[in-house]
Amino acid sequence: MFIPATEIRCQEKSKGGLCYEVILAEPAGNVALPKLPPTQGKNVSAEEIEEKLKAAEERRLSLEAKKMADWSAKMAKIEEASRKKDELDKEFKTHAKEVLHTKMEQYEEKREQQLSEIKEKLKMHAADIEKTRQSLEQQKVEELQKHLEDKLRNAATIRDDNIKKILDRLKEHNTDKLNEVRATIDQIEALKTTEKMSIIENKLSTAEQNREKELQKKLENIRKHVGFV
Repeated sequence: MFIPATEIRCQEKSKGGLCYEVILAEPAGNVALPKLPPTQGKNVSAEEIEEKLKAAEERRLSLEAKKMADWSAKMAKIEEASRKKDELDKEFKTHAKEVLHTKMEQYEEKREQQLSEIKEKLKMHAADIEKTRQSLEQQKVEELQKHLEDKLRNAATIRDDNIKKILDRLKEHNTDKLNEVRATIDQIEALKTTEKMSIIENKLSTAEQNREKELQKKLENIRKHVGFV
């Protein structure tokens, strides 16, 4: 029975683990069993040969069993190292996940705090702007009110001066103006009286003419009536 020679290599990894490689070597050919030195001056019987062959077979089987045990032990070490590596990887991943989760929570808390601080600063800035705006508006309103008051005061002064000048001019020409007005009124009244008299005369003349026509008509009717009788 041929058992291939084995080679085991161990290599360290960067993350603290170990890597094992099992390499099966090429067969080294038939290994010759060690020859027993011939006994001098003695014949070997068949039983002795059989016993020697049996002993050799037992040694070979023992050697193979030892090699298999060594190979099994090495494979067990490899499996144990692989298991430890998997455990370490799992622990590392778990730890890394926990660290990442902790960092994310800390980052989220810090971000919320920064946002809260920014909002507070913006709120204060908006309040300052509103306060400044109200102050400017109040100042502008006061300036506008003062300007309007000055304009109204100047306008009132000019108006009073103009009224005084008008009153003075009216006072100076009051007598002449009254005389002119009275003369105009008298002329109007005279014209009205003349027009009324003319209208009355026209009406009286028309009435007289109508009366004469009516009398002539009646006399004509009487004459016709008398002549007929």
